Amino acid sequence: MNLAYLYPWDVVGDPSAPGRLADLGVQAVALAASYHSTRAATPYHPAHRVLDVPHPAFYLPIRRSSWARLVPAAPTWTPADAYLQARDALKAAGLQVHAWTVLTHNSHLGTANPDLVVRNAFGDPYPYALCPAHEDVIEYCERMVREILEVGEPDGLILEACGPMGFGHQSVHEKTSGADWTPADVDLLSLCFCTNCAPRYPEATAAAVRAAIDRTTPENPATETTGTSTTAGESTTTSSSTPNTIESALGSLTDEVRAIRVGPSTTLRQRLVALTRTIAPNTPITLHANPDPWATGAFAPLPAGEPNADVLVANCWGDPATDAIRLARLKELTTPGQRVGAYVLALPPRPADPTVLLDHLRTYAKAGASEFHLYHAGLASPRRLTTLTQALHLHT
Repeated sequence: MNLAYLYPWDVVGDPSAPGRLADLGVQAVALAASYHSTRAATPYHPAHRVLDVPHPAFYLPIRRSSWARLVPAAPTWTPADAYLQARDALKAAGLQVHAWTVLTHNSHLGTANPDLVVRNAFGDPYPYALCPAHEDVIEYCERMVREILEVGEPDGLILEACGPMGFGHQSVHEKTSGADWTPADVDLLSLCFCTNCAPRYPEATAAAVRAAIDRTTPENPATETTGTSTTAGESTTTSSSTPNTIESALGSLTDEVRAIRVGPSTTLRQRLVALTRTIAPNTPITLHANPDPWATGAFAPLPAGEPNADVLVANCWGDPATDAIRLARLKELTTPGQRVGAYVLALPPRPADPTVLLDHLRTYAKAGASEFHLYHAGLASPRRLTTLTQALHLHT
C-alpha cells in the first residue's frame, strides 16, 4: 500500500482535492489529525495560496471531558472538525484514510507546561518537546489516540514523534549553526535531563555531557585541557579531542545511558499500541521509527523493534544510499508479516524528475520497503504531483 501525506485544509474547501489525490495512484491518504505549527503552501486551494498555522492543533472536535491536564488547541484557520470533513470527502473518492498523529511535538502545550518538557544537561528547556517520561504526557497521548480512534474512525493509525523530540527539531527560526556543534554534540544536547529523566542517569552523566559540549573536564569545567581521560562513572572530552560519536563522549556511561534513554519511548509506544488494540483491534498501526537508539524527533528510537505494530516506516529524506541502510536495519527488526515503509520526500531539494524519483523508489524497495509514504501531496506543485504519479506507475 502506498500513502500520500496530507493536511485537512488541503481538502476542506477544495472539491477537486479528492479526485486529484485518487489520480496519484495511491491507495490511502495519511491525513493529519494532530499536527505542529507550520506555514504551508496550498498550491491548489481556491481560497488561498499560503496558510499560516501559528500553533499546534487537534483537527477533530475537542470534547473537554475527554482530556485531563493537557488539552490540545483547536485550529482557527480551518474548521474544528476539519479532519472529519476531509476524511469523508477522501473516502467518497475511494481512498482509505489513516490518521497521521503527531504526539510529543507541541510547542503550545510545552510553553504552557514547562515542567513537562525536555531539558538538556545545562537545564535549558525545549518548549516544543513534551517528554514522555512524565505520566501527564503519556496520558495526553493516550487520550489523543482514544479520541482519534473513537471519533475519527480511521482506516489506520500513524504514530509520529512517539518519543522525545531532540535538539534539532524545533519550532522557531534556527540560529545555532555558528556554534559549530558536531553531530555528536547534537546527540548529547538531545538527551533529556528533566525532573523525571535526570535522576535515572548515573550521577556523573550531566557533568560528562556538559564537559563534552564545552570541551572541558567535568572536574574543572572552566579550564580547557589537552588529551582525553575516561574513568568509571565519567567521560572527559577536551579541546584537542572532539568526540566523533555520542558513545565516545559518554565512555563507560554509554550502555546505561542508552538503555535509560530508550525507556520513555518504549513505554509510550507500548501503551499506545495496547490501547489501540483494545479500542480498535483491527486498525493497522504504523510507527515512524528509527533503529538508532539515540534517535529523537519525528522518528522515535526503535532499536529492538515492535512486534505489535503492522508497519515500521523509516525517514528517507537524505542521501538515498544512507537511507537505504537505515531501511535495511529496520527490516531486520521486523517480525513475519510486518511491513517496512519508506517515507519518501517529493519536495525540494529533490528534483521534480520521475526518473530520479523512480531510482529512489527502487533503491528503497531493494533495501526492504514494501510501501511508500509520500511527502507531501498538498505541498507539491502540479509538476511534482505528475512526477509522483509517473514514478509510482513505472515502479508498479
